Amino acid sequence: MAVFVYAENINGVYKKAAFEAVSYAKAVADKAGDTVTAISVNPTDSSDLLYKYGASNVINIKDEGLKNFSAKAFAQAVSEVADGNIIVFPHTTDASSIAPMLAVMKNYSLITNALEAPENLSPFQVKRRAFSGKGFMHAKAEGNGVIVTVSQNAFGVKENAVSGSEEVKNLSVANEDTKVISHEQSSGKLDLKEAEVVVSAGRGMKGPENWGMIEDLANVLGAATACSKPVSDIGWRPHTEHVGQTGKAISPNLYIAVGISGAIQHLAGVNSSKTIVVINSDPEAPFFKSADYGVVGDAFQIIPALTEKIKAIKG
Repeated sequence: MAVFVYAENINGVYKKAAFEAVSYAKAVADKAGDTVTAISVNPTDSSDLLYKYGASNVINIKDEGLKNFSAKAFAQAVSEVADGNIIVFPHTTDASSIAPMLAVMKNYSLITNALEAPENLSPFQVKRRAFSGKGFMHAKAEGNGVIVTVSQNAFGVKENAVSGSEEVKNLSVANEDTKVISHEQSSGKLDLKEAEVVVSAGRGMKGPENWGMIEDLANVLGAATACSKPVSDIGWRPHTEHVGQTGKAISPNLYIAVGISGAIQHLAGVNSSKTIVVINSDPEAPFFKSADYGVVGDAFQIIPALTEKIKAIKG
C-alpha cells in the first residue's frame, strides 16, 4: 500500500503545510507498514527537509512549463509519477485545487479536510471537518485508491527523521490553459492559513486608522492579522485578510477576535481554532457563545494595555 504525498512549495521553498502533509503521510504509512514518497514541482529547497518529517523517497519534478500554477497541469504531472493508492495533499488553496482533478484522472475517491490519522485503511476511513467547520463526520473511501487533503494546523508538524533518497523526473506537461498576466506576492507577513496565532478585528475598530493597535498586538504575539468580511468589503483591510465562510478558513491554536459580533458566516471560517478569545463592548455579541474566553469592554483600552503587558512579560 504505497503512500505518496504532495509537498507544496512557493517559488521553490517548502511551506509549513508541506511538512504537515508529510507528517500525516508518515502516520498513514506506519499504519500500512510502508514508506512515504514525497512529490514536489520545481523545488529549490533541499530534500533533507522532507526526510526530516518522514519521507523516505522524494521525487522532484522538473518542468519549465510548470513555473506558473495550473491545477490541471500540476494534477497531470503528479499523476505521471504517483502510482500509490493513497495520496496525501495539504488543504491549501493550490493543493486543494489539484486534488479533485487528480482524483478524476486516477478514478480515486477524494476526502477533504482530514483532521486525524485514518481510523482504518481498508476501506480508508477518517474523521474530517464538515458543514463549513461546524461539524465532523467519519468519511469512508471505497474503490481503487483515495486522495486525502489534510486540514492545516489539525494534525501538526511532527519530526520523524528517516534516511531518504532523491529522484529527479524531467517532464514536459502541456500548460496551455493558463496565461499569467501579472504576479504579485506579499512579503514580510505570516501566511494567515499557516499562522498558529491570529489577531482579527471587525467594524468595532471604527476605522482603518485604528488598526495600528491590532498590528502592535499581533507583532508582540508573533501572530498574523485578519478581519471580518464587512471590514474587507469597505476597504479598511485587504481581502487577503478576510476570514469566514466566503473568505479563508483557518485553524490557529489561538484566535483573538476584537470588535467582531460573530455572525454565523464568520464563525464558519474560524470555529476550528483551538482557543477563541473574544473582546467586545457588547455583552450580547453572539461570538461570546462560541468563545473559550470572553472580555466585555472597550477594545481601545484593552488592546493597548494587553500589548504592553505582554511586552513586559517578554522583557
